[in-house]
Amino acid sequence: MSITDEKIATGSSDKPAHRRELARFLRAHREQVSPLAVGVSVGPRRRTPGLRREEVAQLAGVGLTWYTWLEQGRDINVSTQVLDAVARILQLGAAERWHLYRLAQVPGVPMPPTMPEEVPPNAVQVLDQLDPNPACIYNARYDLIANNEAYACMFPWVVSADGIERNVLWRVAIAGDDVRPINPELFGRLVANLRLRYAEHIGEPEWESLIDQLSRTSALFRTAWARQEVQPTGPQFKQFHCPPVGLIRLNTLSYSIDGTADLRMVVHVPETSADSDRIVRLREIGGVQFD
Repeated sequence: MSITDEKIATGSSDKPAHRRELARFLRAHREQVSPLAVGVSVGPRRRTPGLRREEVAQLAGVGLTWYTWLEQGRDINVSTQVLDAVARILQLGAAERWHLYRLAQVPGVPMPPTMPEEVPPNAVQVLDQLDPNPACIYNARYDLIANNEAYACMFPWVVSADGIERNVLWRVAIAGDDVRPINPELFGRLVANLRLRYAEHIGEPEWESLIDQLSRTSALFRTAWARQEVQPTGPQFKQFHCPPVGLIRLNTLSYSIDGTADLRMVVHVPETSADSDRIVRLREIGGVQFD
């Protein structure tokens, strides 16, 4: 069966929230694609951002009605063949394509196994052994689950917090520049990774509550979330103002923790010996001290 002949079928969906998120994701990425980049000529009076629906449908080789229904979040049957064609036109990367599959609930796309969100005792031992390198454990929502002493000295504003304020995204989005990394693009990466993980948790109260509160409270988060960017975790370089010792530069790596659902260990390695010395001084004075 050709892509054009893909059967349009309606039916029930036990997770309509996936379809709503799919609609937002497709529209956001369609509006980001330059027509010229995919060979579509435009006139001087064109006001539509990115591509039109009919252009995506034509370029992907699917029916306009089918694509319109897909972008409207209707409950239609889809296949990886069709979604691959759409993903190619929308210029989606590997992580974004997987995210598209999950939102469309394509049969055969693996779901992660259900496991408890509990920190194994040996993981806490590893945290302590990593000291004086700051290290911690987050869940997929960026809630701080555990940390070592060096991390507590650098980031007391989250270690000492309770409830939603113990969420790193919340603290960075709400608290202001004092607790944000100097690298402004890092917050966007955090949000893009949150969206990737969100595909596995759509409709779960803890996730929906966090995203709702961030969206209502933080313009910084709303802007980043609306971009519909998707990105896996990876090595990062970070810089933090840590008064009174000054700038601390860190290379950051994260590792999944075996036997847990979403937990990962994040390790911050000082860039230079001078950065290591500043962390040692922070330990001596009891941690970062904002005015």
